[in-house]
Amino acid sequence: MSPLREPDTPKSVALITFGCAKNLVDSEVMLGYFRRAGYDVVTDSNRADVLVLNTCGFIRPAREEVERGIEDAIALSRVPGERTLVVTGCYVERSMAELKQKFPEVDVWLGVRDFDKIVPAVEGRRYRHGRDAFLCGRDSPRLLSTPPSWAYLKLSEGCSHECSFCAIPAIKGPYRSRPVSSILNEAAALARRGVKELNLISQDTTFFGRDRGRRDGLAVLLGELVGVRGLRWIRFLYGYPDEITPALLEVMTEPKVCRYLDLPFQHAHPRILKTMRRGSGGRRALAFIERIRKTLPGVSLRTSLIVGFPGEGPEEFAGLVEFVREARFDHLGVFGYSAEKGTAAYKLGDPVPEEEKLRRQAEIMALQAQISREINRRRLHSRLDVLIELPVKGRRDAWVARARFQAPEVDGLVRVSVPGGWARHVRPIERVEIVATQVYDLRGIIVE
Repeated sequence: MSPLREPDTPKSVALITFGCAKNLVDSEVMLGYFRRAGYDVVTDSNRADVLVLNTCGFIRPAREEVERGIEDAIALSRVPGERTLVVTGCYVERSMAELKQKFPEVDVWLGVRDFDKIVPAVEGRRYRHGRDAFLCGRDSPRLLSTPPSWAYLKLSEGCSHECSFCAIPAIKGPYRSRPVSSILNEAAALARRGVKELNLISQDTTFFGRDRGRRDGLAVLLGELVGVRGLRWIRFLYGYPDEITPALLEVMTEPKVCRYLDLPFQHAHPRILKTMRRGSGGRRALAFIERIRKTLPGVSLRTSLIVGFPGEGPEEFAGLVEFVREARFDHLGVFGYSAEKGTAAYKLGDPVPEEEKLRRQAEIMALQAQISREINRRRLHSRLDVLIELPVKGRRDAWVARARFQAPEVDGLVRVSVPGGWARHVRPIERVEIVATQVYDLRGIIVE
């Protein structure tokens, strides 16, 4: 692609990301292409000549949030030609015709196959559409938007599972892993930029390499990544319980690999799980969790659950509550079921009222808050390493940080200060003593 811009090409671009961390990486790559083409990247949408919205189309609440964002963006550009408005991403890939009809004010529409063509699309130049969902590689430019101490690294695109409630395969296509060499090159480049924590992401990280015929591809990759100089913490997110192998648990004993597993069980009742086309739950899942905790002492477990799935009555929900009570997850998220067109579960309808979904969601989160508070209380007066993210606004002696058992953007935080309020240079990883605990967050003081 030519690095030169046409004389009348807008000079500045801002980008707003909706949805998951995988979308964030795609946004960072798009900004990298804009920077390579000579655009100024700005954070204030009001100042941008080009405003890009990278959308999420996974479930109805996410799409509603996107549509509100599009309406706000249109309101910024009431004068025709004042600003180029671009809407891209999963929602566009899924429903471009409907969105075009609803929002004719949008200038450019781009699905998930052409993130690398964002500049010619904005400039009105011809380009060849991608065949598959875009997957970044070793030559993809990228402008990091996370704090300097950590970054995401995307391992793959798409998904080959057939969960009955999920539209991701229809949007992104089947699972496609990046070559290991491409990932290692990017990891080394991030480490040279000062990144200390690498968070490996994909739709199903534990499936990595299986599309290339490697059963323990993630374990092999982690073994290679621990050798990258400069990296201190390596975390992988979004795994499937049925894909946790002995080889993977073994490599997680490496000091650089965080003992953290994000395993979306989705439910615990066998009949609901069968209809979801998910793995085993209930007592077998609890036994599996116990084995993990024995193999990896101190492991932190996170899960995601769906309430209100068709067929979930009082008995099935009560079983899910009991599962949460017994499993005692360190971190947990709950989502109300969203009936999605094109999925196998859509034909089952959406019989559970929204009010009941919200009630069930609140009940489980109240239970999880109690569990989280108890887990955090046991950390009082302990000493642990934390990754410094950002300073607290307006202060020179306080920072926001995370421990190894806290994933970015979804778990709690550690709020860090120094004894007596004295200021000094703060290193990317500091040792702190926990002096106060809350439901999800901790407060610590740096110790020498």
